[in-house]
Amino acid sequence: MSFVTEYTTSVVPLLKKNLGISSSMAIPKMEKIVINVGIGSWLQGGKDFSKIVEGVEAISGQKPVVRNARLSVSNFKLRKGMPVGVTVTLRGSKMFDFLERMVKVAAPRIRDFSGFSVRSFDGRGNYSLGLKTYEVFPEIHYKEVVKNYGLAITFVTTANNDEAAKELLSSFKFPFKKK
Repeated sequence: MSFVTEYTTSVVPLLKKNLGISSSMAIPKMEKIVINVGIGSWLQGGKDFSKIVEGVEAISGQKPVVRNARLSVSNFKLRKGMPVGVTVTLRGSKMFDFLERMVKVAAPRIRDFSGFSVRSFDGRGNYSLGLKTYEVFPEIHYKEVVKNYGLAITFVTTANNDEAAKELLSSFKFPFKKK
């Protein structure tokens, strides 16, 4: 069963009961997932970053956007217009597909994994985490890796507080650390 059908059949009634909400429209929902990769250190050697773009595209299932520097910073040898990062925003079915792969496949493949911290909520119902390596996703083949890079992943929800967002992510079996 996919996460989309699981959300409507089992997650919504569970959240209504656990949060004490009577209306289905007031239940917190997943809005989007944003994946960011910084490529500043990769560009210091004047290297091509197309492998990073291909890796993020393979992980997310859609073409990422290359972000350029808005300002020049001489201490970092950064000029205005230079690429500094790659980002992709997932919504709809691609968002649920990524969430499913993250929970069921990628998280168990992380070395010495005991769960994600519950302190990474921002106070407004959004959750951010960082992965040191992108090789935990099955779409990335170890032999094709040129340089290892990390991912910053943000789960944006419609929840008004952290407790409701944690309950939403927990209903998708998101692996939080046990207390």
